[in-house]
Amino acid sequence: MVPTLVQEQQRSATHDVTNQAPPLAPYDASDDPALLEGLRREGAGWAEDGLRRLGVRAGSAQAQEWGEQANRHEPELRTHDRYGNRIDEVEFHPSWHHLMRVAVNEGLAGSAWADDRLGAHVARTAGGLVWGHTEAGHGCPTSMTYAAVPALRRQPELAAVYEPLLTSREYDPALDVPTRKRGLLAGMGMTEKQGGSDVRTNTTVATATAEPGVYTLRGHKWFTSAPMCDVFLVLAQAPDGLSCFLVPRVLPDGSRNTFRIQRLKDKLGNRSNASSEPEFDGTVAWLVGAEGQGVKTIIEMVNCTRLDCVMASATLMRKTLVEAGHHVRHRSAFGARLVDQPLMRNVLADLALESEAATTLTLRLAGAADRAVRGDAGETAFRRIATAVGKYWVTKRGPAFTAEALECLGGNGYVEDSGMPRHYREAPLLSIWEGSGNVNALDVLRALSREAGAAQALFDELALARGADARLDTAVARLEQTLPTATASSARRLVELMALTLQASLLVRHAPPAVADAFCATRLGGDWGHSFGTLPDAADLDTILDRALPGGK
Repeated sequence: MVPTLVQEQQRSATHDVTNQAPPLAPYDASDDPALLEGLRREGAGWAEDGLRRLGVRAGSAQAQEWGEQANRHEPELRTHDRYGNRIDEVEFHPSWHHLMRVAVNEGLAGSAWADDRLGAHVARTAGGLVWGHTEAGHGCPTSMTYAAVPALRRQPELAAVYEPLLTSREYDPALDVPTRKRGLLAGMGMTEKQGGSDVRTNTTVATATAEPGVYTLRGHKWFTSAPMCDVFLVLAQAPDGLSCFLVPRVLPDGSRNTFRIQRLKDKLGNRSNASSEPEFDGTVAWLVGAEGQGVKTIIEMVNCTRLDCVMASATLMRKTLVEAGHHVRHRSAFGARLVDQPLMRNVLADLALESEAATTLTLRLAGAADRAVRGDAGETAFRRIATAVGKYWVTKRGPAFTAEALECLGGNGYVEDSGMPRHYREAPLLSIWEGSGNVNALDVLRALSREAGAAQALFDELALARGADARLDTAVARLEQTLPTATASSARRLVELMALTLQASLLVRHAPPAVADAFCATRLGGDWGHSFGTLPDAADLDTILDRALPGGK
């Protein structure tokens, strides 16, 4: 029987879409008071116009689609060409290259090291907080490129050759002799399967050649991300101990260095980025720093990448908060918009506090890094201790945060099309990369015992908020009492207290009273439950949310 017109109309009516949030894009990823205020406060106000431009681009439908496509079409390993020649190349979807080109052109890789302006490193970090709204995977090679520069400076003759290319704003993905390219990307190869974070157990061997400073490597690395980079900083055992080496993919004569990619890792998240197991066998490498000083040489690289772990976690928090806020403003349930439901407002406000604390700490760490580069001893000491503290805490908060933000979308947040599952899978990586929670907590103890002035630098920072909030003063006093008796088994408790007092002191000094009061009441005063959304009735939710959500309520 042929359907009547009335039947057709009735059938189509069952497919009407109502009570669903419209697409978030386009939006402005830089529309965040905590971000913009921190940018100015830490000395990079001159970068605000560019950051706002980048924020509009990051929130565009095109850039958001690039992020989706780069993760949906994962990189593929090509070990051999059609003729059987070993090539060890990784192929990426065009969207990856679009993301990388913008990131490098906008100075999110190594260019801050070539910028003499005060706040250059802060501007770069702020750019990462904004452009990271697209996707996280391509932040790996840009982060390592940024971090490679200070390590490479320990070998001035190598830095003279490579630093101008590592600090270039030109993205050049071709596999070629490094000195023939317009710009370079750097990777790192430290961990091995038998040791992981315990790099002193590495078994890769470096053998000196007749040419001074040139070695050959033999061994197998367990986690080397971004294997398509041009050069790598690698740890290997030289005659005088663990040492750092520069390994180019292509040698000066145009031949390919031995860099056999055994496989790409099948990871939980970060799937747009290739992580690999390369094998070295007669691989040519140049010594960076002195033999036996590998850890000391590469520690500057680790300090930089740990800052970027904090930045990436703060970015994920902000991105998922914006997604959750957008959804609840357009979705209704039980006769009211979700954003007007008291308990949902409590959840969002609690997430907003966590996000602002993470963003504010990230920019403070970037400011310390910027001033440390310029020789400020106090900021150098603060950076050393506070970066490890921030790396531990902010990255630990990320997975719980993204799970709660995902839940704000209900079932819609659990489907891949929403993008929230991708963010949720990404979050745990940042607490693992550059040292898991235990490694970072123990590193804080190491800094306290070995780094002159580290503890004092932290307490000097906390003292800037003395007297502004009684709960903060009590927590700082408890920290002072706890510090001398801290042990390895209690390291996490100590570092968590350090992180919360540091975040609270920053918010007390720089955030609106409603934000600072709610944070101190819950994170330090004990007026909080065991999940997000348990702020006390006295919390000024309206002020917190009007500040946090783009466009206000």
